[in-house]
Amino acid sequence: MITAQFIFRPGSYDEDFHRLDGQIDDYARSLPGFDHVENWVSEDGTVVNAIYYFRDQESLTLLARFPQHRDAKEQ
Repeated sequence: MITAQFIFRPGSYDEDFHRLDGQIDDYARSLPGFDHVENWVSEDGTVVNAIYYFRDQESLTLLARFPQHRDAKEQ
């Protein structure tokens, strides 16, 4: 099992954030090696960790190359 963790501090979530987040999540779930996702929030609510689980490196690599994922990393 391979994981990819997306750790961030929540801010104001605008329409663009939700659109981009949804596109990335939909794409990750469509990959053949996708297994499941877990979300963790710190006790004080200041940190979120979305953990995506994959059965193979190829699927994780495809997610890393997904244009919307790359856009989100730059923001």
